[in-house]
Amino acid sequence: MDSRVRGGAVALTAVVGLVGAASGCTGAQGAAAEDHRGGGDPAEAVRRAADVVVRSGTAGNVRTGMEMAAGGTRVTIRGEGTYDFRGRTGQLVLLLPTGPAGKPEHRPMVEVFAPGSLYMKNRGAGVPADKWVRIETAELADGNLVTGGATDPGAAVELLRGARDVSYVGRAGGLRHYRGTVELGGAARTAPAQLRGALGAAAKGFSRKTVPFDAYLDDLGRVRKVRHQFSFVNGGKDVAVASTTSLEAFGKPVRIVLPPAKDIYAGKIRQ
Repeated sequence: MDSRVRGGAVALTAVVGLVGAASGCTGAQGAAAEDHRGGGDPAEAVRRAADVVVRSGTAGNVRTGMEMAAGGTRVTIRGEGTYDFRGRTGQLVLLLPTGPAGKPEHRPMVEVFAPGSLYMKNRGAGVPADKWVRIETAELADGNLVTGGATDPGAAVELLRGARDVSYVGRAGGLRHYRGTVELGGAARTAPAQLRGALGAAAKGFSRKTVPFDAYLDDLGRVRKVRHQFSFVNGGKDVAVASTTSLEAFGKPVRIVLPPAKDIYAGKIRQ
């Protein structure tokens, strides 16, 4: 595993450690093409969706899911919260996996996203319960795409600016389903300044420079759901991470409060 990726992979492992090509018939392809008629180039539709979401301003209902599989073990972390796409700030409450008995063993973890930073509360690993941990996202080898147990919703959308080899799959639940790959370097170069550092770190840190995705857009061109499939090697084992972000209640007022400086933990964090 590339040494630059190792930090992000270890950080994701620490979060989890708190609790322990399809083919279709010609007719189906023709129906999909007919449904997309007038929609232009599928890749351009996906890349343009990032701007549409930013113009929407906010998502009052954000849901995330991160599934990690390694060595036959699968762990899922789910989150709910809100996000301001113009200010690049947001908050999620993450529900960590249950213990062997099926009962919660740790409090939900709270994450606050800000330009260039990730704040985490109930992080564990020796951090006092009333304190926050602050992480510089540009210093993470994965740019916080997997480190915190949830991809920054802003980054999840901005990654689509690097979309290529995109095909239109068809309708799914009333949404237009697109499938393709993201070129990390391209996404980093076209991202807004607030996220360029983090995505640039990811472009350099991951050994694979492309990431498969499935994106679901509504008829206004907004991203309603996007799923990225990250993969890397950690400790000699292949680790697959599927990160899904769902967005609803566009334009709803949201209020994100950054933790005060006095509540930021400055001590050593155990991995």
